[in-house]
Amino acid sequence: MSDDNYFSLSRRGQLTAWISGQMLRGAGWAALVVVGFGLVLTAIWVIGTWLPAESRETPDPNTWDTSALVVELPATA
Repeated sequence: MSDDNYFSLSRRGQLTAWISGQMLRGAGWAALVVVGFGLVLTAIWVIGTWLPAESRETPDPNTWDTSALVVELPATA
């Protein structure tokens, strides 16, 4: 049982198989994150469709206004 080379692969072949496996594993995790993000966005959209129509017609609750950023300078004589 000291021989771990079950498929008669060279050392380079073993390393290539390991690297490919690691890349596929990383791609799987990335796909899981992307699908999870999509599910969260879908859940937010579904909850938004359950809200009454009046809530979609209200003005933006944004409290900051671009006109508030205007700085008025004192008049010079």
